[in-house]
Amino acid sequence: MINTAGFVDLGLQPYVQVHALQVGLATALHHGDLDRDQFLCVEHPSVYTLGRHGSRSHLGVSEDFLAKRGIEVVTIERGGEITYHGPGQLVLYPILRLKQHRLRVGEYVCLMEELMLRLAADCGVRANRDPRNHGVWVGNNKLGSIGIAIRHGVTFHGLALNVELDLTPFSWINPCGLTGVGMTSFVHEGANCSMAQVKAHLRMHLEELFTLNLQTVSEASLLVALQGTPAP
Repeated sequence: MINTAGFVDLGLQPYVQVHALQVGLATALHHGDLDRDQFLCVEHPSVYTLGRHGSRSHLGVSEDFLAKRGIEVVTIERGGEITYHGPGQLVLYPILRLKQHRLRVGEYVCLMEELMLRLAADCGVRANRDPRNHGVWVGNNKLGSIGIAIRHGVTFHGLALNVELDLTPFSWINPCGLTGVGMTSFVHEGANCSMAQVKAHLRMHLEELFTLNLQTVSEASLLVALQGTPAP
């Protein structure tokens, strides 16, 4: 059976604003106020996010240093440690009912990794999984990360894939709480592949991997759907 889900490209938006949208959509799905899963595609202005078990000890610079550069540190409920988001990084937030897709958590994470592997292959980048940490890697350098949360069987948060972003802010942290590893991107690996090209492949792979028919929706329509939804 092919399910229908919504897909919205939010462009470049602040992290906190999109986080609130995710939580609202997950709550609406749980309460039945939203009738289909949603996939949010977005880029964020520079921000560090810290997972629920994260430690600021993995942040190697001062709050004053970050403030001068306009970079916030936001603590959130996803799994995982500290990571960085910035322009040129593809971020995908599936708001998804796992039971409806007959997916266990481990299977869902594997699908997210497969999605990033396929997007990398589209751009000529040979990436792989690594048992040290979920996500995708090129050698000892991490290309894409996964951090999810599940509430009442509905997923939110998701993946971040480095396409053409400045990797410098990763050097100010131990990304994902790991030491002795680096970060990489499509551009750093020599791929001549823009964000627009990656997004063009994204929907096709999502439909194949999750057996979906994706329909474009607007942010405005999602906000209308959330009116009257109880707070989480």
